[in-house]
Amino acid sequence: MKRTTVLQVCVAFVLCSPQAVTGSPVDCPNQDTAGTSCAISVEKLLERAVQHAELIYRVSEESKLLFDEMLISYGMNLHIPEGTMCAPKTVTVPRSKSEIKQISDKWILHSLLILAQFWIDPLVEVQASLENYENAPSALLTRSKWISTKLMSLEQGIMVLIRQILGEGSVTLEGPEETSDRFVSSNILETVRRDYSVIYCFRKDAHKMQTFLKLLKCRQIEKENCSLF
Repeated sequence: MKRTTVLQVCVAFVLCSPQAVTGSPVDCPNQDTAGTSCAISVEKLLERAVQHAELIYRVSEESKLLFDEMLISYGMNLHIPEGTMCAPKTVTVPRSKSEIKQISDKWILHSLLILAQFWIDPLVEVQASLENYENAPSALLTRSKWISTKLMSLEQGIMVLIRQILGEGSVTLEGPEETSDRFVSSNILETVRRDYSVIYCFRKDAHKMQTFLKLLKCRQIEKENCSLF
């Protein structure tokens, strides 16, 4: 309960701060029309992206707690099995320091883009679904909408970083994995399970994005002693 209270205070500040609500990692007034250059330094872009990812993770954690509390009020208790794979299959998370050393900045950036793009549609689906819940907490609805909006902003920021760091004018990735089966259900319980699964898994992958961005920032700025551990 104490942890929930601390998170609520923290996220309330985030959601009420105009800078947090309107800010974006891609605020770049001098960017040209082709989107290939930006007056903001890579260091500043990375700082903004890391801050953005940290806020998204914090709010996603708060959303998961709020969903848990809502389920308890409904007399429900859902469980996600340990070891559940949440990240897209194309993103294999490094498991050791040696693996971390072997991955390239290009791999990190493209993995970040895959993760961001993978979750945009599912989160929009959940946001719409929550509107149909009976007595869904307004705080949960607010956070759900905030996360969807900010994830789209983070996706744009990652694409700017790809242009700035890799010099790639455009990035062609394989389309997001098919998720439509997860979002079609006529059963209320299955709908709740689906929504909870998305919120639970996105929270885990939001933490991955935050970690990857911190690693990339370390590599680009500090240059040494960079590790996920």
